[in-house]
Amino acid sequence: MIASIAVLAAVTVQRLGELLLARRNTRRLLARGAVEFGAGHYPLLVLMHGVWLAGLWLLAWNRPLIAPWLAVFIALQALRVWVIATLGGRWTTRIIVLKGAAPVRRGPYRFVSHPNYLVVAAEIAVLPLAFGLGAFAALFSILNAGVLWIRIGAENKALASLQPSGDGLLGA
Repeated sequence: MIASIAVLAAVTVQRLGELLLARRNTRRLLARGAVEFGAGHYPLLVLMHGVWLAGLWLLAWNRPLIAPWLAVFIALQALRVWVIATLGGRWTTRIIVLKGAAPVRRGPYRFVSHPNYLVVAAEIAVLPLAFGLGAFAALFSILNAGVLWIRIGAENKALASLQPSGDGLLGA
């Protein structure tokens, strides 16, 4: 039980810290003239993640941990750090486009277009599995897939806006 509470507390503190970092980076990017895309779906994203974490607290605080799944979750945290470090000041929880800035093509972005979403999708499934909550993992994986379908579409449009149009000007 103590280990479960410690894991949930660590994940909660991590997510809150990431929200603070994202807010700081968002403010800095917008101050540099960046534009937000897909803001309409952002509350849905926050709601889904908030309910996921609250549900874990409700269902898992007193459950034993399954070590192999916990090890996978810990490995995913290394990938999460790699993604955030690669994006640096451009990492946010929102879709922010800084005109004139080339898309990031280093770090995990050399291999995958949206590595952060792969990590998050894995986390949403793996952490509940570390508590033996298979149905919870499946439910939130499905919900997350729906949110990511919307989000990745919005992000791809945002990234396309960085590409030069046929007249040599940046797209709208």
